[in-house]
Amino acid sequence: MQAWRSVRKGASMAKPDKRQVLNRLQSTARASRTALANRLLAHGFYAGQDQVMLALASEDGQTPGKLAERMGARPPTITKTINRLQTQGFLEKRASSGDQRQAHVFLTETGQAAIKAIEKSVKKTEKQALKGLDKKEQKALAKLLAKIETNLGAIEVDSARR
Repeated sequence: MQAWRSVRKGASMAKPDKRQVLNRLQSTARASRTALANRLLAHGFYAGQDQVMLALASEDGQTPGKLAERMGARPPTITKTINRLQTQGFLEKRASSGDQRQAHVFLTETGQAAIKAIEKSVKKTEKQALKGLDKKEQKALAKLLAKIETNLGAIEVDSARR
């Protein structure tokens, strides 16, 4: 299996410089976010909104705090995204029956209908990203990315303890 494929024509196929792996990972993440953002924009969504929508599609009626925790984002960021999605007509906030100070976020009918467009956009972007990789390479890539994510998550936990 060829571990590294060049994105640019004429780039060397030599063994990657270990110092450049993080740069390549960041560049790839940025390219995937840009490609997905372009597809989502056609459906009226901005970067990050898709994640809130998909989180509610799997469990509607979450609190903003629970959404923030689930997505690994700060509560003010999620609140801002929720407010924008509410203005766009995709979400609605309802007061909790047990605690009027607590709000729960729900998909509207428009929001529920938009989930298929979001899922289709994600699927198309993933297909574009994995073009030219066979199933074995895709599986190996997913395993490597999971390991990197675990390693970086462990660093965040270690740093927080210091």
